Amino acid sequence: MTTLSPHFSLAEMTVTTTGLANIPNTQQLSRLTCTANAMEAVRKLLGHPVRVNSAFRSAAVNKRVGGSPTSAHALGYAVDFVCPAFGDPMAICRAIAASGIKFDQLIMEQNRWVHISFDPRMRGQVLSWHGGKYLPGLVAK
Repeated sequence: MTTLSPHFSLAEMTVTTTGLANIPNTQQLSRLTCTANAMEAVRKLLGHPVRVNSAFRSAAVNKRVGGSPTSAHALGYAVDFVCPAFGDPMAICRAIAASGIKFDQLIMEQNRWVHISFDPRMRGQVLSWHGGKYLPGLVAK
């Protein structure tokens, strides 16, 4: 098993249920490795393993799941995850937002999962996705 960081493997950071090939190129793999290492701080904060739903997405996988052509997932910068042993996605987002962990975007996705990206812009955006639109901040619906 190829590991990208102490707690994240290449297999879990490329997981897909689409049945399509999801293999990063050299540049994407380098970014994905940085993303996995950034996720170590998230895992440490939460105190429990996280379950990755989606991280890297090849162009074909990204298109199949309806991702944006400019998705941070397609670049290797983003992770969608849950950590039930810590709490629901809102609790996770609140903890990350208050932690000082640097990120580009932190999105609470309909209280179903957390999206975090480590794009080099590191804008620190905190958003909620509800009803087909992004809302600023952490908004429960």
